Amino acid sequence: MKCNLLLLFFLFFRSTFQQQHQSLPLNSTAERAALLQLRASLGLRAIEWPIKPDPCLTWIGLLCQGGHVVGINISGFKRTPLGSRNPKFSVDALANFTKLISFNASGFSLPGSIPNWLGLHLQTLKFLDLSFCEISGAIPSSIGNLSNLSELYLSSNTLNGTIPSTLSLLSQLSVLDLSRNSLTGSIPTQLSNLASLIVLDLSSNSLSGTVPSEFGNLKNLKRMMIRNNNFTGDLPDALCSLPALTFLDASDNNFMGSLPNRSLNPNVTMAVFNLSHNMFYGILTSILRRVSYIDLCYNFLQGRIPYYARDIASLDKNCFRNWSSQRTLKQCAAFYSMTGLPFHNFGLPNGTLPHNPIHDHKTNHKKFISAVILGCIGLIIPFVIFMIPMILCWKRRKMNQIGNGLGGVLVNSFGLNLSGIGEVIAFEKILVATSEFNDANLIKSGHCCDIFKGILENGVNIIVKRFDVHLGKKSCMVELDFFSKVSHPRLVPLLGHCLEKEKEKFIVYKYMPKGDLSSSLYMKNSMDNDRLKSLDWITRLKIAIGAAEILSYLHHECVPPLVHRDIQASSILLDDKYEVRLGSLSKACIQEHNIHSNRITRFLPLHKTSEEGVRATCAYDVYCFGKVLMELVTGKIGISASSDSITKNLLKNMIPYVSVYNKELVTNIMDPTLMVDEDLLKEVWVMAVIAKSCLHPKPSRRPVMRFVLKALENPLKIVVEEQKRLGRVRVDSCRRSVNGNASWRFRSGDVAGGGEGGRGSGSRRGRCLSIRRHSNSKDVFPEPLDVEDEEIVNEEWDGNGNGMNFSSFFDNGNSWDLVD
Repeated sequence: MKCNLLLLFFLFFRSTFQQQHQSLPLNSTAERAALLQLRASLGLRAIEWPIKPDPCLTWIGLLCQGGHVVGINISGFKRTPLGSRNPKFSVDALANFTKLISFNASGFSLPGSIPNWLGLHLQTLKFLDLSFCEISGAIPSSIGNLSNLSELYLSSNTLNGTIPSTLSLLSQLSVLDLSRNSLTGSIPTQLSNLASLIVLDLSSNSLSGTVPSEFGNLKNLKRMMIRNNNFTGDLPDALCSLPALTFLDASDNNFMGSLPNRSLNPNVTMAVFNLSHNMFYGILTSILRRVSYIDLCYNFLQGRIPYYARDIASLDKNCFRNWSSQRTLKQCAAFYSMTGLPFHNFGLPNGTLPHNPIHDHKTNHKKFISAVILGCIGLIIPFVIFMIPMILCWKRRKMNQIGNGLGGVLVNSFGLNLSGIGEVIAFEKILVATSEFNDANLIKSGHCCDIFKGILENGVNIIVKRFDVHLGKKSCMVELDFFSKVSHPRLVPLLGHCLEKEKEKFIVYKYMPKGDLSSSLYMKNSMDNDRLKSLDWITRLKIAIGAAEILSYLHHECVPPLVHRDIQASSILLDDKYEVRLGSLSKACIQEHNIHSNRITRFLPLHKTSEEGVRATCAYDVYCFGKVLMELVTGKIGISASSDSITKNLLKNMIPYVSVYNKELVTNIMDPTLMVDEDLLKEVWVMAVIAKSCLHPKPSRRPVMRFVLKALENPLKIVVEEQKRLGRVRVDSCRRSVNGNASWRFRSGDVAGGGEGGRGSGSRRGRCLSIRRHSNSKDVFPEPLDVEDEEIVNEEWDGNGNGMNFSSFFDNGNSWDLVD
């Protein structure tokens, strides 16, 4: 008992001593000056690093021991407006911290190259994280001088050049992450000297050459990621037999050879391997007994599949004889012919086609089918001969009636005038730019087209949409026709097209460096997948305004008005400065009820949507844009891309926290990664209220896009004007409904936490509420509502336009007058 008490006392004393030891004030004048210099050069805000009091006691992300700075973490910090004007990689002050162990700037903008002195002065550094920092240039070879470094993260930047061989001097290094950059060249063989290496991530670069067989010396390596590069040759047997290896991803490369087949050490652990999208050939080897799961899809493996492989392997798109979803006979035969290797021909003699029971079935009924076809031909030919002249005459008359505007050319058998729609790009150039449509360049595969990235011979980065002529010809021509009628800087730049192929058509767009909003809203931190870097509020508001600008143009400046019909985060593309460029234009059409709509909709069938039925209206775009705004406010990725029950319930739960008279409520649903002050919180609040009005269940009650744009451009004006308007409202205004002017209702059901108010009773037209109203009250908000809309109050809002129980903040002809 005494021993236990002594142990507890010792542990308590040691913990207290350590806390006091770490909380000692900064006692180095040089380090204090260096901190202030670092604060100024990076433009850090006073909210994280105030001038006073002592930095070691109050500064966020600062770790001190013994009165010295040993750790600096500015990950997720924001620059001041002044510091954001010309951000640079300016961390010279770090050289003055002689005991610095850790520096983490992940997600903090540091545009520029890594200075060479960084590897010469920070000899005590053990942890360095510069991922997602917008760093460019080459990795300085001086990094190899950081002899104590154990973890190095440089992922998700634009680093170029080769991997310096001096990194092999980091004998203590356990984690090396250089993924998602533009590194070239081969892997230095010297990296096999990193005996302490546990994690190696070189994925998503442009590395080439072979993987050094010497990597078999990395006995402590547990995870190795080299996917999405240009590696060739064999995958070393020794690498796949490393005793500690638990995960290997070598997919999306150009490895070509047989699978590793070294006899296994009994100490080798079971692992997960991804070797898909390469050119491995031959039969399955004993490597499968090494893994708990392996992905071998999209290779050229052949032969029979052993029984033990069926539950642990993905084997689609190979050349196996007893497995479904394989490559065609033509593809397999061509590959093995090119390599000069024997092809098993699915176990059949050469020249014999694989057995096809469906073909046999058709053969057995050949006579019957032939008789039916001949009989039908005998009936159809006379009918066609009679009808063709009538159809041609009718079609010619209709074409002459169609005026200008989107759709006029579409009905003319897609006879577009392509002279002003970008350049004509030869198919050979597209083929070279996309590396012959290599799967590594495939961005997205859709129903009617595949989207590839590529680089033209002049160095211009491009996006190529490849349309299948049977599925996507109409979509291809809709996009080209759109650009023949519409021009706006907010549209994704169209560079050219290629229509020379009979079975495929191509449209070439300029590559957008920041991708789309759905992929840019958050970016995963390479060190901790649960921690994300998100777009700051200023950028989010900028994106919302940009998207509203182009939609306002389509709805109000195009004659007739155009409807996009596919507004979601993935349609909002972003250039290198996060300027909006609207894409996904294959569903664009003229708004219904336009004089041309009855003609175009026959050729562009309007897809049904859960919110708008079969209608294509500007109000539908507004509804979809409202979901995008909610995505920007809440950070909930996928809201705008889905209309399923989960999304409906998510929106349903969010709506009560959007109140026009209590901005603090929005903090309950606001993206927790956003760091906003009082003024910015007002902007977040206003955007949420705008989103709420866009999601109104009745299309006629939604604001039009030109008013949405004005509100987003002047959010603080909205706050001031609305507060003034609220002060002028009188309770007796509800009596005006009797005269047909307006029906004002007061309701608190949309406010989490409740408030005063009631619905009253009586007839629909004569109902009037009696509410105690103060000029500055925040308990009640008047909703201008048409009499015929009152029944909506009793319906439950489901996010699908089937009733939404909330106050309409912005309403055409009422609240919108504040910004019009």
